Amino acid sequence: MSKLNERQKNILFAIIQSHIDLNAPIGSVMIARRHAIQLSPATIRNTMASLEKLGYIIQPHTSAGRVPTDKGYSLYVSTILKEHPKTIGTSLYQTLSAKLNVESADSSILLKEAAKTLSFMSQYLAIATPPKMEEVTLCNIKFIKYRKQKVLTVLISGDGTVKNRIIELDTVYTQSELDRAAEYMNNRFCGETIDDVKKIIANELHREKIICNQLVTRLIAICTDIFISDLDILSLNSLSGASNLPDFATAVQIKEILSAIEDKNFILKLLDQVSPSKGVKVVVGMQDFLPAMRELSLVIASYKSSLNACGAIGVIGPTRMNYKEMISMVDYTAQTLSNILSDH
Repeated sequence: MSKLNERQKNILFAIIQSHIDLNAPIGSVMIARRHAIQLSPATIRNTMASLEKLGYIIQPHTSAGRVPTDKGYSLYVSTILKEHPKTIGTSLYQTLSAKLNVESADSSILLKEAAKTLSFMSQYLAIATPPKMEEVTLCNIKFIKYRKQKVLTVLISGDGTVKNRIIELDTVYTQSELDRAAEYMNNRFCGETIDDVKKIIANELHREKIICNQLVTRLIAICTDIFISDLDILSLNSLSGASNLPDFATAVQIKEILSAIEDKNFILKLLDQVSPSKGVKVVVGMQDFLPAMRELSLVIASYKSSLNACGAIGVIGPTRMNYKEMISMVDYTAQTLSNILSDH
């Protein structure tokens, strides 16, 4: 990315802020009027011409003002992340705090409430992912005979998440046999992460130390599959949030975007964007995720559960969103969510 001098950067950021506020091409006279830049319109025009050559702004049509490109927005966002403190207004702080402090032992309820609140406050689409299942610890496993070969499997993780599923086994087992299998698994794997359980099983099978019990082996595989494959994606939006997505959106584009959000591979791509050590991440222009998202941006941050398993929460909105506000809002929501889950 080309290095800009202070004048170029100030004018670029003035164009971006005006474009965010007005959603219209921005001219030199408007920059001189709206911002405390002690330069003549002619000097501003010359600087805008150099910014256009460098690819930071474009002129939509002849005689129009300029609008920022993704390259311009990216520089603007990186500067905000480096130089500006993440603060939110008092009223926003109070609203978020009140709505996020939900009394519940179930982390999925807290996550849903956080996403709903973020969508309501931002007026954009909010998206949240649960902690990575590989990092979640097992707390308790129970098998309940249902009918014939069908068994209700109940899995409780260390962070309070409960998953249950009716499974069908190859053979009919008594409740006593199912209880013995659950007792073995609880004794052997309680407190271990799903990832560690897989490693233990692989190691013991290699050394032929695991109990040679067909039922136990089958149930372990099923339980691991339930945690790993059951990626409960929580993408929530209010009606106004959906209508405020992209300024240009057609019904077809909205359908493509919402379909992508339901795709687990799309969510895994989102998770790849965040890291517990790097704070808020902003992706300007999401065409790499989906062509229909080329005029959308993602602001996302990681949060941690009580057991340090990492999930993500954020918003998807138009490229000309108010990044200062969205970055602070997403950051605060993620930190508050981490604090609540840690307390639980």
